[in-house]
Amino acid sequence: MAPHNGPKHVPPMEVSVEAGNAGAADWLDDDGRPRRTGTFWTASAHIITAVIGSGVLSLAWAIAQLGWVAGPVAMLLFAFVTYYTATLLAECYRTGDPETGKRNYTYMDAVRSNLGGARVVFCGVIQYANLVGVAIGYTIASSISMQAISRAGCFHKNGHGDPCKSSSNPYMILFGIVQILFSQIPDFDQIWWLSIVAAVMSFTYSSIGLALGIAQTVCKFTIQSDCLKISPFVSIDRFLFSY
Repeated sequence: MAPHNGPKHVPPMEVSVEAGNAGAADWLDDDGRPRRTGTFWTASAHIITAVIGSGVLSLAWAIAQLGWVAGPVAMLLFAFVTYYTATLLAECYRTGDPETGKRNYTYMDAVRSNLGGARVVFCGVIQYANLVGVAIGYTIASSISMQAISRAGCFHKNGHGDPCKSSSNPYMILFGIVQILFSQIPDFDQIWWLSIVAAVMSFTYSSIGLALGIAQTVCKFTIQSDCLKISPFVSIDRFLFSY
């Protein structure tokens, strides 16, 4: 038999026995890290929180602006893009053998294992630029939302004759302070109930959007009004934010 020159895969039990810790193999995974305890339900919760965000609140509005033809087509197009990129991520999770190959824990690990070279730096630049952009976008969106809630309370108290002018800057600062405090929590991504809370929030987003859509439909049937004409590019922007 010809000698095997490739890297030798050592099961975690062998590593543990050599190290004198045979009992540790029970809670170690094949990469030497603590054994993963995820289930179908926890994976579903992670997927729901990744796919459904606050952008769904404007999704119905975007479809209404594009119409019954372009709206569903745009939704199916971006849904396909989401599915295709998710498939690529799943295929790139391990390098080599799909069951025993080296795990890639980050985007840059996957690019380094499959492409290498300057593409790793390019991936890092794009990834962190996207992270900064998302952080800025959510900070602005949250401050505008809090400002809208404050104005709604002002209108309810003083009537619509009051302009109820206010600045969104204090809300931006408040949101940023909260984000800084949360970022100091060690292993924040490992909190087991976090995805459950996020999944509940995702369903809350969808429920709010559905309720507002039904209310708007009932309003259209009872009170006739002209449709607001908005550029289709704004609607596409809402689709991109949703997905």
